[in-house]
Amino acid sequence: MREDKHFFYQEVYNIVKQIPLGRVMTYGQIARLIAKPQHSRMVGKSLHEAPSELNLPCHRVVNSKGRLAPFWHKQRILLREEGILFKENGCVDLKKHLWQLEI
Repeated sequence: MREDKHFFYQEVYNIVKQIPLGRVMTYGQIARLIAKPQHSRMVGKSLHEAPSELNLPCHRVVNSKGRLAPFWHKQRILLREEGILFKENGCVDLKKHLWQLEI
């Protein structure tokens, strides 16, 4: 089981490192891309546990509504620095910034 977790995490990291500046993806999108559509929470867990030396743009991953990670206040700052626009409700404007990776 431990190898499965490592493989899952590595697949997530491979996708996240491709998200371009000024774009975002959702946890669910990433889960679907790695053929684990029911594991969007595990995508979040893998990003939370990502080694800092990988320098992944984890801040570019949001939930399906464009909401940011709770208790990670720097995420909004990082996204704004990249030109990401937010709607009045505080969510990322997914119509403008959602990135579609095709595998």
